[in-house]
Amino acid sequence: MAKIAILGFGTVGSGVYEVLCRNAAGVSRRAGEPVEVKYILDPKDFSGHPAADLFIKNFDTILEDPEIKVVVETIGGTRFAYPYVKACLESGRSVCTSNKEMVATYGAELLGLAKAHDCAFLFEASVGGGTPIITPMHQCLAANVISEVEGIVNGTTNFIMDAMARQGADFPAVLQRAQELGYAEADPSADIDGDDIRRKLTISANIAFDALLREEDIPAFGIRTVTGADVADFRAHGFTCKLLACAQRTETGVAAYVEPALVAEGEPEAAVPGNYNLISCTGELLGRQSYFGQGAGRYPTAANVVQDCLDLLTGEDGFYTETARPMAVEADAVAHPYYVRTRTAD
Repeated sequence: MAKIAILGFGTVGSGVYEVLCRNAAGVSRRAGEPVEVKYILDPKDFSGHPAADLFIKNFDTILEDPEIKVVVETIGGTRFAYPYVKACLESGRSVCTSNKEMVATYGAELLGLAKAHDCAFLFEASVGGGTPIITPMHQCLAANVISEVEGIVNGTTNFIMDAMARQGADFPAVLQRAQELGYAEADPSADIDGDDIRRKLTISANIAFDALLREEDIPAFGIRTVTGADVADFRAHGFTCKLLACAQRTETGVAAYVEPALVAEGEPEAAVPGNYNLISCTGELLGRQSYFGQGAGRYPTAANVVQDCLDLLTGEDGFYTETARPMAVEADAVAHPYYVRTRTAD
């Protein structure tokens, strides 16, 4: 029997537990053995939960149990998640995570630790939520040179921009609706200002280009200042506004940015609805390949985390960064058309 531990029991962590319980037979069949959650680490009180006996508050309990071979990290942030994950890898335990902030900041170091201690570090859900992109890119690297990674990688902002376009509503009203539906946090800054997207772009570009880009070097501009009047004018001219992330390989580095962009009607990105993502990568042999799916939410994200668990339990070695190198981020290497709208006296 394979026994795992879950760190954090919020939206994604509880989703992982539910998926493992609901699909226990299928998960066990694909893993080749029964899969059981032995510990759930969370400081909050879950004494009324049906699985109350699984909850612990001392992380050392996991490190001291030789039965735990795979750890799922869904705490978020870096304050606790990073030292916990680092300790797990140093102890030879494989880790899978959905934590984009930790992977964007410490990904290369943690991959190196996994290699040094003969375990693996997987993070498919950190970029596309329920939309797989990291594994397909990694698999393409053996026979392709990837020249570009781009797309819509944030379900919250896409929901907002889509609703503004379809309903004619203004930004504050749509943001409030997104918060009521649980798509946006009480403090939505990370989404609407582009920080969440920039982290995902950092992770994707580093895998695609075998690079060591830093999140803080990538310019990002969010959607906070886009108005309903802007969106209506875009539509009148045959365009839809989407918050796009893009990284392109250049001769001397990488051109990377996050910004609202006008997409012509008829382009795939223009049709992406609600909280969905559309992530594309372009390879020299395969051309452009796109991956479409829900970019957020408990079950889509949890499903990708569970898939990482299955990969670890069935012998996936992960991927490493021995050849990764720092690359300059060239924000001005790509020319962009700009839109200007003015009001003047007749």
